[in-house]
Amino acid sequence: MRFNRMTLWLGSIGLAAVAAVTAGAAITWWTGAPAMPMPIKEETTLTAVLPEIRFGSEKVSAQVKPDKEWKDYDTRTMSQPSRSGYSANQQDKYGGRTDRSAAAKGFFYATNIDGRWWLVDPEGHLFIHKGVVSVAPGASPAITRALLQTYGIQDKWAEATVKLLRDHGFNGTGAWTNTGLLRKTTAPVVYTQMWNFMSSYGKERGGTFQQPGHTGYPNDAIFVFDPQFAEFADRYAKQLAVLKDDPYLLGHFSDNELPFPSDLLDKYLKLNPNDPGYKAALEWAAARKKVDAAQFSKQSVTDQDRKEFIGYVADTYYSIVSRAIKKYDPNHLYLGSRIHTAKDNRYLFAAAGKHLDAVSINYYGVWTPTLSSLHNWEQWSGKPVMITEWYTKGMDAGLPNQSGAGWNVKTQEDRGKFYQQYALALLESKAVVGWHWFKYIDNDPEDKEADPSNRDSNKGIVTIKYEPYKPLLDRMKTLNDSVYDLIDYFDAGK
Repeated sequence: MRFNRMTLWLGSIGLAAVAAVTAGAAITWWTGAPAMPMPIKEETTLTAVLPEIRFGSEKVSAQVKPDKEWKDYDTRTMSQPSRSGYSANQQDKYGGRTDRSAAAKGFFYATNIDGRWWLVDPEGHLFIHKGVVSVAPGASPAITRALLQTYGIQDKWAEATVKLLRDHGFNGTGAWTNTGLLRKTTAPVVYTQMWNFMSSYGKERGGTFQQPGHTGYPNDAIFVFDPQFAEFADRYAKQLAVLKDDPYLLGHFSDNELPFPSDLLDKYLKLNPNDPGYKAALEWAAARKKVDAAQFSKQSVTDQDRKEFIGYVADTYYSIVSRAIKKYDPNHLYLGSRIHTAKDNRYLFAAAGKHLDAVSINYYGVWTPTLSSLHNWEQWSGKPVMITEWYTKGMDAGLPNQSGAGWNVKTQEDRGKFYQQYALALLESKAVVGWHWFKYIDNDPEDKEADPSNRDSNKGIVTIKYEPYKPLLDRMKTLNDSVYDLIDYFDAGK
């Protein structure tokens, strides 16, 4: 494979260059002529030319939370796609790049080639998953009426929606998608499947409750130490078997945002003494202190104990669930539980890495994904990373934008600029094999049955009348269509 030498290596100067640019000023990097050989290890005989990539740097005004002040943030953007024109006709039906290959296994798998993680699609082509969460017809009365007026039937909605995704460079869907409808379309996209092992067990057992965005548990203590949980997980996983031969399935999420607070050990030790969780925590903590359970003192717990106990809980959960998933579907990836807390805990990620094929993370609160964090998650787990929730809300959509974890920005154009800034950092990291934007359709403020985190905000790529947000989608398309060129660009520059 051959790459053209760049006149300026953006990959070498990285994100720091963006911060150095004066507000509102434009800066451009480009590539130019002489060729130099670059060795690669994967199986390929094709030749690639390093694409011309142009970036801008802008200031975007944003709020990290509705009650916080507006600030300007340096934002790396792309106003036009890469010049190589790496279009859809150079990708296979899944969206994999046809110029770079590894062993074809009939299903997706993850691999590391020269320090960068990739997914490999069923045809053996290298692949990055670009998806949208919750691609499904809305359930509120207003959204249901709009669907009938716009599409008539759900099958027509599904065909139009897959076309919308593909036309804007997306090749897949994330959690909570109506995969049954979308899988029947003429050109289906690569999907993930959302399950609820722990929360479903909790509903059967009793004791769970609704929190904004996820299920709540007493004292944040999931029921992983219940003797009945392993049997339930096996029984629950039987339903995965119907999907085991589908090549369009990327993999499975087992739960969403399980709680891993820093004081989890203390919380378990506050449970009823007859609770299996209390007994397991006490036994673990006493063994660490090398004392009998009767002699253990809660006052002896240290921060190091707390960190490692989170890893113990996670290891117990992931070992039970992964065993059940792989028993009934050995062909697809186990993508984890969409981690949202304890993202600085190496023991959590080490436990996940023992059992997962890729680590899914809902990554909020940052304008630019931190390269050191992405590196740590990959190093601690030994597995690639998928970012499975992130978004911004535009104030020009006419919604209150009070609920949800995403940033507020002024316009749909600004939402698109954030998408580019965020995704560029993910690609630069070499650890990330995909991302899922949250989400397909806006919240309907009149839907009082919705989750508390999805009540009144502009999160979608379409309105509740199924009208696309063109400025957002245009920016998404520019980045999405350039992903494989961008990877070549960043990898050649480092």
